[in-house]
Amino acid sequence: MVLLTVIGRKLAKPGLEFVFMGSNSDCKDCKVKTICFHLEMGTKYKIVNARDIVHDCPQHEDNVVIVEIEEVPRQAIIPKKKAMEGTTITFDLPKCNIRGCQDYQLCFPVGMESGLKRQVIKVQEKVECADGQDRIKVILG
Repeated sequence: MVLLTVIGRKLAKPGLEFVFMGSNSDCKDCKVKTICFHLEMGTKYKIVNARDIVHDCPQHEDNVVIVEIEEVPRQAIIPKKKAMEGTTITFDLPKCNIRGCQDYQLCFPVGMESGLKRQVIKVQEKVECADGQDRIKVILG
């Protein structure tokens, strides 16, 4: 399903992927805010097509354009007990402080925070957790 949002004109290139990090308080008076405030926090999107109409935006140097986007599944590492294909889970950040771990970025995906609901699309391989937790790599939608 294709969704619409706005993005800085210089960034509006098909194939560009971004993670929606939430709304900006400076945008509360924007006339096109509803088109981007409907995105889901922590979700990764990819630009499919950029439209030509330009809208004023004090947040972007070269204003914004409307783009067609689609949600992109994300790889993450979750507790093994939650890793069942087709189920919707509540994502929880692990209790871990081993920042040098090779899998740290998948345990703490950019923009995802505890409490977000995500569907397990595919269960992948078991992970050797440096902290000894029973965790597995998955694709989340």
